[in-house]
Formats: sequence, structure tokens, C-alpha cells
Amino acid sequence: MTFMKTALRTAATAAALTAMSLAAQAQEVTLKMHQFLPAQANVPSLVLDVWADKIEADSDGRIKIERYPSMQLGGTPPELINQVIDGVADIVWTVAGYTPGRFPQAEVFELPFMMTNAEATSRAYWEFAEANMLDTDYKDFKTLAVWVHGPGLIHSKDPITSVSDLNGVKLRAPTRTTTSMFAALGATPIGMPVPSIPESLSKGVIDAAVIPWEVTASLRVAELVNNHTGFGDEALYTTAFIFAMNKDKYESLPDDLKTVIDENSGMEFSAFAGKTMAGADEPSMKLAMERGNNIITLTPEQVAEWKEAADGVEATWIEDLNKAGYDGQAVVDQAKALIEKHTN
Repeated sequence: MTFMKTALRTAATAAALTAMSLAAQAQEVTLKMHQFLPAQANVPSLVLDVWADKIEADSDGRIKIERYPSMQLGGTPPELINQVIDGVADIVWTVAGYTPGRFPQAEVFELPFMMTNAEATSRAYWEFAEANMLDTDYKDFKTLAVWVHGPGLIHSKDPITSVSDLNGVKLRAPTRTTTSMFAALGATPIGMPVPSIPESLSKGVIDAAVIPWEVTASLRVAELVNNHTGFGDEALYTTAFIFAMNKDKYESLPDDLKTVIDENSGMEFSAFAGKTMAGADEPSMKLAMERGNNIITLTPEQVAEWKEAADGVEATWIEDLNKAGYDGQAVVDQAKALIEKHTN
């Protein structure tokens, strides 16, 4: 009898341990993903959540991604890259240019009229980063993906068609590269993260903002300005993004979970993210059109004026990169060649 009781107790204990082991296996890792936009905005809902859901599914639930939008873990958008390095967050999505001059090579994709379309340019950005940045500029974190958004355009209180219309306009610019460009074009650029745009427009801190169409809906930009200037088939600028993971956290994963992360990262996800961001441009533009806002599409002749005015921006940027210890012209030439390769 004693033997039976002991055996049953042992079996029960083994079953409980097995259940606990299975439960532990079912969710071995929790990763905190932090970013600066509201959860319902296009990038979180159409890109980051898609990635996180896929990671959870491919890991059979062993990885759980906790999503923290709108800087819910604290800090400001420019602090995101340090948060992922320091382990405040395990994964972040951020703008490379939120820390001006820290990732100078990434700026090449933001030069005026450099990009063709977001998918091709995102593929070029990944290939360039893999060759030149993952072990140098981006060495302090695990790079999951890099991409750019669709064509950037100007959203303004007063109509802007010619370069001279920018004179004296207080204009939000996202990065050091775009700030330099708009200063050269005669505007008064003010650098600020995306979440600051609505309040700055409503309080008159800025008269205009440069962002792609896709983010205007979540920021309600079309309710704050009436004019939107696009450049036809050309792209005045774009913004370089980084999707990064804490290096130690990645290295602590078992090999099979590292494989899950790796198989959902890299060029193809970068291309998906860029294409998806650009794909969200049209619905946001339609919202502005439905409000009766003034949608301005510059003619090729008008765009030519802007191109000529922006000519010196690239040359100045090359000089700055040379001073930082890089071969600026080689960086520009390689980026252009990669964009052409992935566009054709």
C-alpha cells in the first residue's frame, strides 16, 4: 500500500513537473517592443504587429512580443536606439536620423531625389547596410531590418509650388539631411520627431511639415493644414528607419529561436516594410481629398527647379562625410547603384 501511494505520488509529481515544463516551453521568452507611434498607426498595425505575430506563430508561442506604442516605456523618440542598446527595450523601431550624425552613412538614402520607390530603396538600404554598416555603424545592436518610407512631401498652411514659396516658412524636418536640404532651399527648418507635429502645427510653432502621406491620417495633419505638395514621379526625400534588437537578448536565445528571428528579418522584411508603408500613402491622401484639401502635384518642369536648387545639398553632404572619415562619393555612388539595381 505504501509502495502504491509512493508510486502514485511520484507519478503525480512527474506529471506536474511535465506540465510545468511544457508551460515553460510554451513561452520561453518575452520581448518588449518599443516605438513612437500610436498602436493604430500604419507602421505599428501593418508592419510591426505583422512581424511580431509571425514571430510568435513561428516559435509556437515560445516567444511573446509585448508591444509598447507611443513611447510607453518612457523616454523620447531620439532615445530609442540607446534603449535597445542598454536593454530598456528588447526591440525598437526608430529613425536613424533622430540622433543626428550618429549613423552618417544611412543619410545617403535621404538625399534629395535619391530614392525611386520605397520597396527598391529599402532593398538597397539593406544590401548597403549589410556590406558597410552592420559590423560598424550598427554594431551595438542586432539589426532586424532597415527601410524607407514612400515619397516625402510638403504639407503646409499656405500653398507651396515653387522653391521661393519656402522663404521664411517654419517647416518640420525629420533628420539632419532633410534639415540641411530645406535650409538650402530657403525654409526655416525645425527638427522634431513625428509625434510633435500636430501640436506644433496647431500652436503655430511650424507652418508646414514634411512627412509621407501614410502617417498623416493618424496625426490628423489634413485637419491642420489645407495644402499638400507632391513631386509627381519623383521623391523629394525619404527617411531611413532602423528596426533593432538588443544584442545580448538575441544572443541569449536558443539556436532554434534565433533562427525564427533571423528567418523573419533581413532584406525581404525590409522590402515588405518599405512597400507596406508606401502602400498606405493612397488611403491617407484620399482622406485629405475628401476634406476638399488642395492636392498639388508639381509638373516635371516645376520639379526641375527644385532639383536644381537642391543640387548643392549632395555635394555638401559628401564633404561632410569625407570629414567624418568616409569616402563620401563612394557611398553616394554605391547607394545609387544599389537603388538602380533593385528598381530595374
